[in-house]
Amino acid sequence: MQGYLVTFFTQQSRRHGGKLITDWMVDLAKSMKLKGATLVLGSEGFGHAGRLHSYHFFELADQPVEICLAVSEEECERLFERLEREDLALFYVKTPVEMGTVGKRKADRETPSA
Repeated sequence: MQGYLVTFFTQQSRRHGGKLITDWMVDLAKSMKLKGATLVLGSEGFGHAGRLHSYHFFELADQPVEICLAVSEEECERLFERLEREDLALFYVKTPVEMGTVGKRKADRETPSA
């Protein structure tokens, strides 16, 4: 299946709609019935303004976070249309990908033997 890997970059403390933006994005993905979202915590990075964001033991609020979604073309269009209606700005990278599932689910492998 062809689609996109969409990665949004933000900081752990950032909020939208009264929620952490990471929670808000995961809830949005669920409500749109997207197949999943993955949060990746970074240890250090810098943004467009050149300001360093990093993970410190006592200060986790500025920790860089990636929100990754593998979506079909139709899901991607719906997602971006929805985000355009929000009062927020998020930097993203959208990469064309081939996606699918390899192997079998555990339940499919567990067949009784005679």
